[in-house]
Amino acid sequence: MELPVEHLATFTAVIDEGSFEGAARRLHVTPSAVSQRVRALEERVGSVLVQRSRPLAVTEAGAAVLRAARQIARITDDVGAELGTAPEAGSLVPIVVNADSLATWFVPALARAARETGARFEVLRADETISTEKLRRGAVMAALTSTSDPVPGCTSTRIGTDRYHAVASPEFVAEHFPEGLTADALRRAPSVDFDRHDAFQQRFLRKITRAEVRPPRHFIPSSAEFAHAVELGMGWGMLPVRQCTEPVAAGRMIDLAPSSAIELPLYWQRWKLRSPVLDALSRIVAEEAAAALG
Repeated sequence: MELPVEHLATFTAVIDEGSFEGAARRLHVTPSAVSQRVRALEERVGSVLVQRSRPLAVTEAGAAVLRAARQIARITDDVGAELGTAPEAGSLVPIVVNADSLATWFVPALARAARETGARFEVLRADETISTEKLRRGAVMAALTSTSDPVPGCTSTRIGTDRYHAVASPEFVAEHFPEGLTADALRRAPSVDFDRHDAFQQRFLRKITRAEVRPPRHFIPSSAEFAHAVELGMGWGMLPVRQCTEPVAAGRMIDLAPSSAIELPLYWQRWKLRSPVLDALSRIVAEEAAAALG
């Protein structure tokens, strides 16, 4: 099947920009030209690639074509870099990372990769348990995930283990846990959750109580603000060790169960594609993870 590079680039622009109009502005063509190229690509593939809804939605066939389009663009950029004809701004590499890693150790790895490769990075934030879906659908080239099984067409490498501790402010502990972490106290004490996908608090509750305990929940969808909410006494919550070590040592938080940390294995999944940029990024992420996570 022959897929014109121009049509693939147009299709990628439509998905990245979220609309045919946005793709037209990016490519400096008319929306009609964008629509014609996407329609011609669909005719060649024999399937609808994108649902014309708001927002646009990629079909299963579209996800496969999008992966191919991004891989071809990646190879083209690598060749350009090797020949000295790559754009000065560097190529854009989309990746998906969980919020806690972004807030603790991942950004220094990304800054180092930007210096060493000259590439630009677009980071999508997603829970580590669902990030592989973005990889599967072609939205990103690599993902930091807790899933060990590689997405088709990708490799999966374990890069370390993050450890989460249940912490709360001293005032919160005095009010809600005067007799310790009993099942009844945990049932009444509010927890702080990142969002409705956040399972860490429930994993800790099952580990401590061996029962289904459903406390009142706050939702704070930002890693730094999540930690701040716990420190201010809104509720108890699970924080990665790099976020809670200093406040616990300073007495601003209390580790509710030091011997009951929840371990989260982290895997780096990336396209199974020889690319100097992806190779360098993967090496740097592994090295920085080893230093940060042990």
